[in-house]
Amino acid sequence: MVKGSKIDEPGRFRQLVVALIANISSLSLGTMIGWQSPTIPQLQSENPPVGNEPMTDEAASWLTGITCITAALTSLIVGTIANRFGRKMTGYLMAFALCSNWLFTTIATQQTYLFIARFFAGISGGMVLFLVPLYVSEIASDGIRGMLGSLLVFLLNGGILLGYILGAVLSYRLFSIIMLALPLLYIVLFPFVPESPVYLLRRNRINEAARYLTWLRGGHKPTMEREMLRLQEEAKELDVPGRPTNKLSEMFRDQATIKGLFITLGLFGGQQLAGIFVMISYTETIFKISGSSLSPNSSAIIVGVIQVFGSCLSTTLVERVGRRPLLLTSCLGMGTCHFVLGVFCYLQTLGYDVSQFSWISIVALSVYMITYGLGMGPGPYVISSEILSRDVASSIVTLGMFTAWGMAFVVVKLFPSVLVLLGMHGCFFLFGIFCATTFAFIFILIPETKGQPRQVILDRLNGIFYALDNKQYVSSNEIAKRSAPLPELI
Repeated sequence: MVKGSKIDEPGRFRQLVVALIANISSLSLGTMIGWQSPTIPQLQSENPPVGNEPMTDEAASWLTGITCITAALTSLIVGTIANRFGRKMTGYLMAFALCSNWLFTTIATQQTYLFIARFFAGISGGMVLFLVPLYVSEIASDGIRGMLGSLLVFLLNGGILLGYILGAVLSYRLFSIIMLALPLLYIVLFPFVPESPVYLLRRNRINEAARYLTWLRGGHKPTMEREMLRLQEEAKELDVPGRPTNKLSEMFRDQATIKGLFITLGLFGGQQLAGIFVMISYTETIFKISGSSLSPNSSAIIVGVIQVFGSCLSTTLVERVGRRPLLLTSCLGMGTCHFVLGVFCYLQTLGYDVSQFSWISIVALSVYMITYGLGMGPGPYVISSEILSRDVASSIVTLGMFTAWGMAFVVVKLFPSVLVLLGMHGCFFLFGIFCATTFAFIFILIPETKGQPRQVILDRLNGIFYALDNKQYVSSNEIAKRSAPLPELI
């Protein structure tokens, strides 16, 4: 069959619907992140909606800090929960955390309630950013896995924008009550999505796996049977007698797994070292530096719209252009924007009048948000779902998520100190260097994975390359066998 044809990949619409339902949780998580931008100024005002006195800067910084720390710790155990109790049961636990965040936010009368709410927000973040990409990768066909995977960042950014807008026009209580509707909608719809066929096969529930896979592939039995055979072969490999059960040793069992581990950690670390949390948190400061007359809320909404636009471009282009070009373009664009902002701030430090060029910093920030959403936003989730063998994917992505949240906490908490040490221009130059390093990392190590079967990608990482022969993938080893001379007859 022709690779990527409709015959080869039936059931696309059903997979899209299932992915959208799962990603309602991503939209809800985005509103939790967007909640802070319009709400913290209210909490630090003379008449705060929570408590009797304004929240200090240190306390406000811990609203983000608690979220990052809790998400990092949650990411270490969510994989074990998903493998033991299933993807759907873990999804219900995730819904509990999502609802708890907004309940505590709504009923808060003291600042302590808000810290408890952010604790649950961290649990939600750790679970959503691990479980949703894993689940979507396990129900999606090879040809649309990247597109469905990029939905997470698109809806996450959409949630951030929704939080910016509603937080600016609604009262504190009404905003929190309305945001509770999203996890409740998720709870209503999630029972109708199927359990992951991969999980069911590993639990030896073959009939259920076949039934759900048939539905996900639009009732096309040849496709279902082909994928069932492949998944069963993968399951058998996990049950081979004498196979190591130590998760740590399994991460270093072969060249492909070691490369997959290194690539996953590098991408998630590079994502945060690009400074996305700082750029979101200090958007108001950057607009003030530029001399913009826009209000903080207007600035945040503009940035939110640009983020959504960037992630929308990624969703559209990821299956057309490929993963590698988008990741490289993303790093190049973000690095360039950091250096432009660094030069702008440095000229201000030297006393030059750059007021007539104030538009440069606004354009640079806008391009940064677009290029982040284009590649490095969804890229680590998409790539890690494609380059890892299913039996180690959970453990390695766990480490990747822990790295991302841990790095986010370090960057956010250290930024004020680094700002004093290096100045604003020095911070931008430092982020630009990090982007350049990530660009080199991607250029050297990461292969193109668009539309390729998982086994082909794993073999390439193991040094086994494939050619296209009569529209079928044929390994270099097989080609060598075919071209070998026939033995002489004696």
